[in-house]
Amino acid sequence: MKANNNQTWAKDPWSVKELAAIVFLAFLLVPWLVEVKLYAFLEKWFGNSLYAGTLMGFILSIVYMASLYLIALYPHKAGWSEVGLRSFPRKYWSAILLWSAAILALGTAMLFLMTLLGGGYENSKTDSLQSHASVLGILIAVAAAGVISPIYEEILYRGFLYRWFRTRFGAGWALFISSSLFTIAHIPTYNTLPLNFASGLIFAWTYEKTRSVVPGIIVHGLTNTVAVLLTAFA
Repeated sequence: MKANNNQTWAKDPWSVKELAAIVFLAFLLVPWLVEVKLYAFLEKWFGNSLYAGTLMGFILSIVYMASLYLIALYPHKAGWSEVGLRSFPRKYWSAILLWSAAILALGTAMLFLMTLLGGGYENSKTDSLQSHASVLGILIAVAAAGVISPIYEEILYRGFLYRWFRTRFGAGWALFISSSLFTIAHIPTYNTLPLNFASGLIFAWTYEKTRSVVPGIIVHGLTNTVAVLLTAFA
């Protein structure tokens, strides 16, 4: 994976102001309001952590996409193609399958290593899924992890954040910074953070090569879906 810093990227219409607003929302305000306060309310209301987490994820997707539209797109009369929602070359499907297999292989290797070191793959998300491993529970988990999360995360972390850093600092720094932010966003599931960083690099690389976030959404969705199914039937 070699980053080509000389490849021309069209300058985005955003300034530091839009970046600061999105980062503040994504890493401070929204996590506190939605992932802490709202989640606690939903879990108490449903009495089910899986249902609460799924609804929370759906609300997060709406909040993030609405914020991105109102802060970064609408003021500049820009469409969603500005954050990578566009078609990609059909020949890239082979790379999509390759990167999906690579992430799954890497995840398997990390799981094996954690087991050798006396750790495990369990965290609050896997515990929630395994405790509600009915057909409905699995379908809900697949919808949340395999569809909802990949769409809004790829648009936010790659379509906006990667592009912002890419057009200013080049591909290498953009890969590192956007993947680091993506990893931080997955705290406190600490045992998945190395895989989050590695997969963040891969998702960003697919955007770098195609200028579309759709390949990243597909890879993200496929690997998350497989992870959900393996966790449910483990």
